[in-house]
Amino acid sequence: MKRSLLFTLACAAIIGALWAILVLLFTESAVRRALGVTATIAFFVQVVAFEVARAMARRKNVMAGWGIGVALRFVALAVFALVAVPRLGLPLAASLLALAMFLFVTTLIEPLFLKT
Repeated sequence: MKRSLLFTLACAAIIGALWAILVLLFTESAVRRALGVTATIAFFVQVVAFEVARAMARRKNVMAGWGIGVALRFVALAVFALVAVPRLGLPLAASLLALAMFLFVTTLIEPLFLKT
């Protein structure tokens, strides 16, 4: 439970910091809206993927759990690109690049919290 909480807090801090930097760089309101939506989605996808990996790690199969988490991230990115972006009227490039960045950067810290 402690590792899950720490990972959740770390993800929130990293995604929040990246979001703040990007909001300072981009002033267009549609892009800022896209950044907020993608930051929220990335946070929830990361927490779910981490919990899957942790559950598999308890069964001594951490690589399978991590692989499922990676697949979940790709599916989330694809569904977001094909369904959410058009329906919400978000700018495609900004949305997909931001989501990929948020997911990638927070995935890099995941092994630190999966150690047993």
